[in-house]
Amino acid sequence: MSDLIQNWKKQKSSSSAAQDKKLKKQLQKHKGKALDKFAAQLHEQVFEQLDCLDCANCCTGLPPLVNNTDVSRIAKKLGMANADFEAQYVTIDEDGDQVMNQSPCPFLLEDKHCSIYEFRPKACRTYPHTDEQFSSNLAYHVTNKRYCPATFHILERLQLSLP
Repeated sequence: MSDLIQNWKKQKSSSSAAQDKKLKKQLQKHKGKALDKFAAQLHEQVFEQLDCLDCANCCTGLPPLVNNTDVSRIAKKLGMANADFEAQYVTIDEDGDQVMNQSPCPFLLEDKHCSIYEFRPKACRTYPHTDEQFSSNLAYHVTNKRYCPATFHILERLQLSLP
């Protein structure tokens, strides 16, 4: 397990709602293309040091959004009709979004690999959503740092760098 993941495990629970609100406010002051570009650079730096297969927390605790294109692609891979795939694997969450209906993900293998990796949902492909349009998802990132060590470390580095 990487040092970044161990560090995240030690620090993630020490963040309070007040600190999260302060961080979000601090980031909003810098919202825009400059912040997006800087976050993308930090994303690259963090992922040079972190392997998602050491964690897979997103696959065990966060059911991804599943759009209709995802349903069609995965159902075809599994040799299922779209309706059958949806009935077996998809639900509507409290926000009205289509999501996988199980956590951990039913396609997560014991070795933390994904059995449908090439066909996985778009939300999985782009997770943790810190390398593009970072400013558009500030509240999400602040919440997500409790689930994703990469997001945690990107936010920590941002916080240290911003006035």
